[in-house]
Amino acid sequence: MSFRRIRAMFEKEFRHILRDSRSLIMALFLPLFQMLLFGYALNLDVDRIPTLIYDGDHSADSRALIERFRGSRFFEIEGFTNSYSDIEKQIDKSKILLGLVIPRDYSQRLNAGGKANIQVLLDGSDSNTASIALSYVEGMLQNYSLQVRSRGQDRRAGMPLVPPVEAQVRIWYNSTLESTFYIVPGLIAAMMAIIAALLTSLTIAREWEMGTMEQLLSTPVRAGEIVLGKMLAFFVIGVADTTIAVLVGIFVYGVPFRGSPMVLVLSTAIFLCGAFLWGIFVSAVARTQLFAFQMGLVSTFLPSFMLSGFLYAIENMPVPIQFVTYVVPARYFVAIVRGIFLKGIGLRILWGELLFLVAFAIIIFWAAERKMRQKLA
Repeated sequence: MSFRRIRAMFEKEFRHILRDSRSLIMALFLPLFQMLLFGYALNLDVDRIPTLIYDGDHSADSRALIERFRGSRFFEIEGFTNSYSDIEKQIDKSKILLGLVIPRDYSQRLNAGGKANIQVLLDGSDSNTASIALSYVEGMLQNYSLQVRSRGQDRRAGMPLVPPVEAQVRIWYNSTLESTFYIVPGLIAAMMAIIAALLTSLTIAREWEMGTMEQLLSTPVRAGEIVLGKMLAFFVIGVADTTIAVLVGIFVYGVPFRGSPMVLVLSTAIFLCGAFLWGIFVSAVARTQLFAFQMGLVSTFLPSFMLSGFLYAIENMPVPIQFVTYVVPARYFVAIVRGIFLKGIGLRILWGELLFLVAFAIIIFWAAERKMRQKLA
């Protein structure tokens, strides 16, 4: 394999990229657009839950409970009503997610030391949001009931009620539980997997359709040198795209960067090589640009978004699907980028993920080179 021929192939492909100004602008603008769009649109935080309250008691105790909901950032009181039917109607219209019903004898039962019931009505259409909202309600009511019981015990016996077990929670790496800090690093990884494969998925098929492959056949360049030259040309664009995405994540979204920049550069370079080589392999397999684009989209978009752990926890997937995720490169790069950004971990912990990405790049290079050799023959 000749470095001189690889360099000539690189320069030829890079000039072609620079001549196609519209595609170049799209390639550089796309990560910025996607980061701004998905970064703001994808939000896993469940707060300001629209709530409608039916207060049948109208007492000081019921108003104290309502103030608890009003003072919480997780609930947004949309109004009050005097009927169940109004709550049902507002839930049907998706105007509210939660309805709180305080019965007429709430204060009487509470002051008598008995069990005071309240009713919580939830729209379960979105099961994930409803379960999170229910956990908020249960947690707040548990703390409130403990305070009410403590005040009653204090009035009766002059001794405050102390819980036998008190948890002291300390949240590491994302103490404010900002979903943006979790989404953006994963978005960088998933987005680069898609862009890298799509940029190169048309390159070989385009050469055949334009008739320029015959010119390459007349030169001494070998199949592996064609693959490496084309990959390196697009690699430069990929580095620029990744730099844009990382800068947007840090300076626009304020995601903390706790790890080593050198580890991020190394892991990104390895991942981009594998992703671009995959696009070239897809292009070599396909006979037309349309088929190559379709193959590149299906083989990168769905796995990168659905099976990489970017949006959905892999641990919650069915066991057969979890086994499938082990062959998705984006899974390992998502874990690497999140670990570097949020946890500040390095090669001592991430060596397994990096080893897989290296193996993936080597295997795909061998497959693309072999396919190109068959094409050239």
